[in-house]
Amino acid sequence: MRTTKLGDLGEVSRLSLGGGIGQIWGETPREEALATLHAAVEAGISLIDCAPMYNNAERFIGEAFEGRPPPGVKFTTKHQLGTPEPGAAAAALEASVDASLAAMRLGRIDLFFLHSNLHRDGFAYAFGESAKAQFSTALSTYAEEVVPAMEALKAKGKIRHWGITGIGVPEAVLDALALPMRPSVVQVIANLMDSPGALKRYAEPARPREIARAAKAAGLGVMGIRAAQAGALTAAVDRELSPNSPDRRDFERAAPFRALCGRWGVDPAYAAHRYALSLPDFDVVVLGVKSRSELSLCLQAEADGPYSETEMAEIDALGLRPPGS
Repeated sequence: MRTTKLGDLGEVSRLSLGGGIGQIWGETPREEALATLHAAVEAGISLIDCAPMYNNAERFIGEAFEGRPPPGVKFTTKHQLGTPEPGAAAAALEASVDASLAAMRLGRIDLFFLHSNLHRDGFAYAFGESAKAQFSTALSTYAEEVVPAMEALKAKGKIRHWGITGIGVPEAVLDALALPMRPSVVQVIANLMDSPGALKRYAEPARPREIARAAKAAGLGVMGIRAAQAGALTAAVDRELSPNSPDRRDFERAAPFRALCGRWGVDPAYAAHRYALSLPDFDVVVLGVKSRSELSLCLQAEADGPYSETEMAEIDALGLRPPGS
């Protein structure tokens, strides 16, 4: 397993195990989820990416390691803050950290993310505007309340570092990266379609590669997420999706990619993860795997190293990315 420096967090594996073990992507027996977690660590994965929203993931971490995780393994978690009433952010963030520490049976979180989207004050979403306060944090709240609260949690020793989820409105994410007090790590969409899928609620282009470049230029760590775009870049989606689901539309649009994988004789999920691992500006790729067989495919993609420029160009030539991205 190759390693890399992830911002202030230091040396970690190039792959991170994500929330798939929490039984959020299709059906997974508890025993298989725990076995996948152990197999990932045994294979050299040293960063576990978690969140309360990932169903049973935090509880399974607590069960798997019983408060004694293997040396060198680091853990992240998150909080979906939204835009609370003025003055309420700090208490909400600390309560979330405390609950996560209890569930995972840890004494400290290595990396704590604001899980909300970011938006500029006064911004109106194209989809879900009425629920904006639940899923998105206003930039003024972020700057005036979230950043000081994160620094306070560091001072208390409850977290080592903090980050943001960079899937919000691109202008707001870039604004946050330009503030004097920056996160240590940003999570950014990293797939061959540059698609956030169902996570995208704004009309503007997503611009993930621009966000990753800006984060690296600022000296921050970048974690790539959604390498397989919620199953759209796999051989078959593992759950029921509405015909109108953005993830379903991405799956249908990715038919040329699956055809290319057929010609190359590789599994689409393998190719999607190897592509994500070949992108510049991304330090770590988070896996959404839920089983040891899915994990094995991704481990092989990492072991085989980056795609060549010719192979990357052949995938890009399929035209699955938005124009100009």
